[in-house]
Order: sequence, then C-alpha cells, then structure tokens
Amino acid sequence: MTAPTDKGPRDDRWYLKLMSPNTKGDKFAWLDPTSIYINNNAFHDLLDDLVADLEGCECDVVAGLDAMGFVLASALAAKLGVGFLPIRKAGKLCVDTDKVSFSNYSGRTQDMEMRLPAFAAGTRVLLVDQWVETGGTMDGAIRLVERQKGVVAGLLAVAIEENERTQKYRDAYKCFSAVVPGSHWQTECNNQKLSSFDTYSPESVFPEIG
Repeated sequence: MTAPTDKGPRDDRWYLKLMSPNTKGDKFAWLDPTSIYINNNAFHDLLDDLVADLEGCECDVVAGLDAMGFVLASALAAKLGVGFLPIRKAGKLCVDTDKVSFSNYSGRTQDMEMRLPAFAAGTRVLLVDQWVETGGTMDGAIRLVERQKGVVAGLLAVAIEENERTQKYRDAYKCFSAVVPGSHWQTECNNQKLSSFDTYSPESVFPEIG
C-alpha cells in the first residue's frame, strides 16, 4: 500500500486504518499497530507526524518500553538526533539494574528493569510505548526514571486511550500520540474497535518487493 495522494491534513493520520484487530482472544491487546511499521509510507508518515507533534518538547534521550516500544522509540531517537534507552522486562540485562513491579493491561503483575546508573541526574527522558491502555507499564517506567533523578520530558505512544487512569498522566505530563485527542480515531480507540477493522486485509499493507 502506498500513501494516498489526497490524504488531506497531516492530522488525518491515514495510516491508523492499517492497524489489525486482535484474533487471539482477551489475554492479548485488542489490536496490533505493527502493520504500520512494516509499510514504508505508513511508518515514515507516522514518524514525521510524531516529530512534528514533539516540537518544543526537549529531551536528551528516548526510552522505549519492552518490547514493542523499542520499535517506535529507537526510530524516534534517530529522527530526533538523541540516544535510545531500552527499559527491559526483568531478568534480561547483564548489568546492575533497578527494578519495579507493575500491573499490565491484562491485570497481570510484571517486573521491569533499567540499567543502574542509566544517565546523569536531570536527564530529560521521553518515554515511548506502542499503546497506553491502563498506563500500568508506563507507571513502572516513570518510577524507574524518576528514581534515578531523571526528568520525564513526556509520554508518547501510537495511542493513549482516554480513561480515569490515563487522565492522571495527561494532567501530570506532556502526552503525545498519533491518535489525536478529539478525533474520530480517539473515539474508536476508547471503544476498542476501529471501523477500519471491517475491511482490514493483511495483504493490503505488505511492502512492495522487487
């Protein structure tokens, strides 16, 4: 699929319709944004839009949350010209770490770790994940950064759903998402069903070959 030439304003976010629905049941996230990442035009438009949205948000490093947050965070770090910091699931790092427990979107308790030390006090860290549904994973990352005296420069994801828990993050931090608050995409994400699911086809996002 190529980017439509008549896609209109950048905030139309045409690539969001490429996301695929969950086909495996309730213990999985309700959709998969990785169809955006594999499509050249979609991925680059996503990154361009997010970089534009981040204008005025100063950060020294972009931190990605394990695991899918790594994709978006590392690409944004390269675009912004800053470093990338992975925040890992527990037991993956071979260096000294700080660890926190959190409840993920499915209600399961998990642990995540960050290398210790990871940065100097006062370092401005942009936290990036693929999706923020309940904010439990993001909460763990915030605690890790702030415990090392870092400054959370902002929170960023493909989408941040609107609910009581995520509102607390919006009130406390700068929040950025490809799904623009107030858009029809935001309404559909809050309902956890996109109208584009009705016509979704995996083949439609395949990259061109040859």
